[in-house]
Amino acid sequence: MSDDARAAVLGQLRWALGRGRDAGALRRAVDERLAQPHPNLIPARADLDRWGRLRLFRAQAEAVQTTVHRVDRYRSLPRAVASYLREHNLPLRLVMATDPVLTGVDWSAGMLEVRHGRPQDADAVGLTTAYAGIAETGTLMLLSAPETPTTLAFLPETALVVLTSARILRAYEDGLRLLREEHGALPRSINFVTGPSRSGDIEQTLQLGAHGPRRLCVLLVDEPGARGTEP
Repeated sequence: MSDDARAAVLGQLRWALGRGRDAGALRRAVDERLAQPHPNLIPARADLDRWGRLRLFRAQAEAVQTTVHRVDRYRSLPRAVASYLREHNLPLRLVMATDPVLTGVDWSAGMLEVRHGRPQDADAVGLTTAYAGIAETGTLMLLSAPETPTTLAFLPETALVVLTSARILRAYEDGLRLLREEHGALPRSINFVTGPSRSGDIEQTLQLGAHGPRRLCVLLVDEPGARGTEP
């Protein structure tokens, strides 16, 4: 469809909706709404204190086949990761994001072979960080950035995601609000991930790993003063 044809169709829609033909006014209204979004209703079940949100997040995540492990300090991550890989008979080898909260850890403690950067087809395990967790649905909020490539959570068959427990929020709206407050502009992509990849299209049978990771493990870090803002 040409630009002129598209403009004509959109103009007819605006006219039918009673918005007139002032495209500039409509654009200004959209910009104002995006700059000052109105808060939506937050479900009461997620309107909890920090530890209530943590319990709800874990319950919701585990209900969709996500494994959740809590660790007390970032320095405990290597042993927790190694234990998980051994439990699933996976090699002690992974590709990891260059997020400073990960690169500042001594990964030799877990006898792991670590490579930093983007995953390749041969990489079975990827490790990255989440910006926030959504208690309402047990969902991870992931931001794309040079230090946290999106593919780390999607290409390897096993995805490990580190999340600070102080970053478990009530609902999606809280995550987007916090993102606007901290970053202003949106990143190239935001991904909300709830459980490992799944599909019921194959003979109506649930299949894990159909178009993404077969296993998803969230490593919740409770370290006092860890990066994060408690809402």
